Amino acid sequence: MKIEQSVVRNKFLFIVVALFFSIPCLVSAQTESDERALLQVDEGISFTKDDIFKLNLRFRMQNRAALYSRSGDDLGIGQVEAMVRRLRLRFDGFVLSPKISYYIQLSFSRGDQDLYNGVIAQTVRDAIIYYNFNENFYIGFGQSKLPGNRQRVISSGNQQFAERSFANARMTIDRDFGLFAYYTLLPADNLIINLKGALTTGEGRNAAIGNNGMAYTGRIELLPFGNFMDNGDYSEGDLNFEPSPKLSIAVSNSINKRALRTGGQVGRELYAERDIETLIVDGVFKYDGWAATGEYFKRTTPSNSPISENLMGDRRFVTTGQAFNFQGSRMLSAKTELAMRYTVLDTDETIASLEPDRKTVLLGSSRYLNGHRIKLQSFVGYEWFPELAATSSNKDFWVLMFQVEFGI
Repeated sequence: MKIEQSVVRNKFLFIVVALFFSIPCLVSAQTESDERALLQVDEGISFTKDDIFKLNLRFRMQNRAALYSRSGDDLGIGQVEAMVRRLRLRFDGFVLSPKISYYIQLSFSRGDQDLYNGVIAQTVRDAIIYYNFNENFYIGFGQSKLPGNRQRVISSGNQQFAERSFANARMTIDRDFGLFAYYTLLPADNLIINLKGALTTGEGRNAAIGNNGMAYTGRIELLPFGNFMDNGDYSEGDLNFEPSPKLSIAVSNSINKRALRTGGQVGRELYAERDIETLIVDGVFKYDGWAATGEYFKRTTPSNSPISENLMGDRRFVTTGQAFNFQGSRMLSAKTELAMRYTVLDTDETIASLEPDRKTVLLGSSRYLNGHRIKLQSFVGYEWFPELAATSSNKDFWVLMFQVEFGI
C-alpha cells in the first residue's frame, strides 16, 4: 500500500513540475499568436488574424418608458409601459477567406424573443453564412431579414423614432430561412441598380418542420444619383448632411404559398393555410440634413378569404388591405433632429370588424450623442380609428414615449 501511495505521489509531483516548466512555453506561444492577431475598437470590438479570420462583436440595448392616455379626450394615464425593449448581441466577420462571411444576432428581451405571439423563446434572430463572389455579387444561406420594406430592413438601432410604424407591424414580411442573393448593376455613371431575391420556407424565424409551401421574394432598388454616404439609404435621418441630393426608390414583391401564420413569417398560427401576396413600394431622399421616406403596402390572399376559423368558432386572419407610412425630418444641428410621421392602415371590408382602419401622427426628436449608437429619443403621438364609433372599445389615444439607445 505504501509503495502504491509513493508511486501516485511521485506521478503527481512529476505532473506539477512538468506543468511548471511548460508555462513559459505556453505563454510564449500565446504571445506569438497575439502578435499576429489584431484587436480593433471602432464599429464594435474586432479580432482579426491576417486574411483568414475576423470576429466583430457588438451589443446594444433600448430602455424605454411610455405613457398612454385613456382616450383622445381624457388625458389621464390609461397605461404605463416601462421595459428593456431590445437587448441584442451581434457577431459578424469571416472565416478562412474574406469571401466566406457570417452574421449572427441573438436577442434576450421578451419582445425580441417573440413571446407575445408564442410560448417558446426565439433567441436566434439572424444566423446566416454568405459567399462573396465579388463586391457586387453575393449569396447567403440561413436565417435573415427578407428583402422587404425599407423600414423593416433598417436596423432598429438606426431608426429615428423609438419604434417602427404600425404599417410595418401589420404588413412586413420580416425574417425567414432559406437562400438569399444580392447583385449590384452599374449601368452608367452614378446610376446604381440593386437586385435582391430570396427563396425561403415562408414559416418565419426558428420555425419547426412545416408544410411544403415556400415563399418567393424579389426586390429591385434604383439609386439614380449614386450611393448614399455610410449606407445612408438604410439608416433613417440625414446625420451625414448629404452634400448632394441622394435618392433611392424600390419595389418588393413576396408570395408566400400555404402560409401558416397571420403575417406569413410572423404572427399567431392560422387555423387554415393561406396564400399571402405582399407588394411594397418605398423610397428615401436625403440632402443637407433633410430626409424623407415613404412606404406603401398592399396585401392580399388571392385564392381564399383572409379569415380562418376553428371548430369552436374562433377566428384568426391575415391583415389584408393597404397601408402607408411617411416620415420627414430635419437635422437642427450635428446632433439634434426633429422628425414627424404619418401612418395609415386601410383594411379590406372582409376583416374591417376584426382589424379596423387606423391612423397616427407622431412628432419626435432625437439627440445623437454618438450617431445612432448612443442616442436619446422621444415622441408624442395621437392615434385614432376613423371608422369606429366613439363608444367602441378601440378608443383614440395619446402616447408619450422616451427611449435611450446604447450600444457599440
